[in-house]
Amino acid sequence: MKKILFVAVLLVGSLTAKLADAQISFSLNIGSQPEWGPTGYDHAEFYYMPDIDTYYDVPNHQYVYLNGNTWTRSASLPPRYANYDVYHGYKAVINQPTPWRNAATYRTKFAGYKGRHDQQVIRDSRDAHYQNHWKGDNHNNNGNHNGNGHDNHGHDDHHDDHGHHR
Repeated sequence: MKKILFVAVLLVGSLTAKLADAQISFSLNIGSQPEWGPTGYDHAEFYYMPDIDTYYDVPNHQYVYLNGNTWTRSASLPPRYANYDVYHGYKAVINQPTPWRNAATYRTKFAGYKGRHDQQVIRDSRDAHYQNHWKGDNHNNNGNHNGNGHDNHGHDDHHDDHGHHR
């Protein structure tokens, strides 16, 4: 009887361990982050840019910004932000769904980061995590941004092998 109970406990224990192991999930989206994104994050759902009170949806490659009283999604920034440089403006990583629904919280939390230009971006990093970005091979068209948040729509941005402008 003790042997049957021992085998049963062992069997249930191994099944529980297998189920627990199957539920562990780890997500990396380094490759989907644009080359102007901040370094140091293996996963980013959204960037918040306090200088222009705008979010960038990393997985969907879209900006989310206020247009009047409505949050609008777009592949590029609106004309009013034509002079904004996404490479040098501060970006806060937010891994919460629809962060613009809590816009007042994020405006307050990141108000002190307005005007900061000291954040390292993926393009300029030598970390092995970003080696595909160095070669302009991030497979998501985010390497074609012109630095002002606008897509060059397939035009060559003249990068060298390290993602820097020539």
